[in-house]
Amino acid sequence: MIIFLWLLLVVAVIVWMTAKWNIHPFLALLFGAIAMGFLAGLETGVLIGSVGSGFGSTLQSIGIVIAAGAIIGEYLDRSGGARVLANNILDKVGEKNAPLSMSMTGYIVSIPVFCDSGFIVLSAINKAIAKRTKISLSILAVALASGLYATHVFVPPTPGPLAAAATLGADIGRVLILGLIVSVPVMAAALLWAVLFCGKYQVNYTPDSTEQKEVKHPPSFKIAIAPIVVPIFLIAFKSIAEYPTAPLGEGVIFSAAIFLGDPIIALLIGVGIAFFMVSGGKKKIQNMWLEEGLKKAGVIILITGAGGAFGEVLRETDLGDFAAQFATIGGLGVLVPFLIAAFLKTAQGSSTVAIITAAAISAPLIEPLGLDSTMGTALAVLAIGAGSLTVSHVNDSYFWVVAKFSEMDTATALKTHTVATLIMGITGLITLQIMAWVLI
Repeated sequence: MIIFLWLLLVVAVIVWMTAKWNIHPFLALLFGAIAMGFLAGLETGVLIGSVGSGFGSTLQSIGIVIAAGAIIGEYLDRSGGARVLANNILDKVGEKNAPLSMSMTGYIVSIPVFCDSGFIVLSAINKAIAKRTKISLSILAVALASGLYATHVFVPPTPGPLAAAATLGADIGRVLILGLIVSVPVMAAALLWAVLFCGKYQVNYTPDSTEQKEVKHPPSFKIAIAPIVVPIFLIAFKSIAEYPTAPLGEGVIFSAAIFLGDPIIALLIGVGIAFFMVSGGKKKIQNMWLEEGLKKAGVIILITGAGGAFGEVLRETDLGDFAAQFATIGGLGVLVPFLIAAFLKTAQGSSTVAIITAAAISAPLIEPLGLDSTMGTALAVLAIGAGSLTVSHVNDSYFWVVAKFSEMDTATALKTHTVATLIMGITGLITLQIMAWVLI
């Protein structure tokens, strides 16, 4: 029990450092890991070794994947590919179903692109649609924001789920397949909220206030969507090939699926495809976009490594013994990682930081909670993702992106976007709990 109380204290300090002092999560997590080690009475050598090995082992499995995903996202953003996807889906679904169109667009775009960037890029389209169709911008804003958010926390290669999968030792292909399943009802619940309840909040906006410079030669729809779809297909195909029933046998096809479906190889193939989004293959533009993507990836990689260090220190403590009692609560194991992530998200704002920190805290609890199977660890990752949705409010940068680029006042954003994220988190938890009862 004393170890658990020390953990609560350390987590509170981490939240305080990041939220109040604006200390970078990388340093806050490392300081927290060291403090936890001393409070738990670990020997100096064990503590230092845990910090180093936890940092290194986490990045060994996930560093390249995060970098590759960030590059794909940057190319999709800068080339105009995200707008191509939005316009194509809008043409297919129709303007009358614009909320569904924007939700679906966000759902696809946010797999490689950070949800903040995705919303900024697509906000001008949102306003143009609102003007043409007379649909309240509050409806379209919540629809787009929730679509972006759904895959942001559930579907690799988004950095959060990738980092959590690496920390908990979950199969990325399994997380991807289950994440796609869970994210659909989560997105649908928020879309239903937007359509039925957000229309009463009218937003006075300037249609051209966020209009961005159009790309002269954007990629085609097929080229824009290929860097997203191809890696997902390869990773999922590998996961299917590894099923105990050996559906592909053990020959050349099986070996090819295992190689091409490795997340590193699959994402690097996606990067190669993303290069074709550059009109005319201009080397200078490619290098600039590439470097920008790597800069964004570097921050996430460092935070992920620090989270891994924190988790390794926790494994050396007796925290698992305390958590063992939760395994007797009738299969409610997924509730624990969900609540940890929800607390961290609500307290400090960032979903990615909440996912990484919650995964580090949950790592030594997975076995006591009865989630140490292949399916169990995947569901634990997704439970953390669901918690990281709950809730987005004034301490979350994404909250302000949605509010400001939709020209909502704070009260309206709280009544629409914040409530939507609460509904999404609870829907995700219910869906995962049902899946846990059936699959574990």
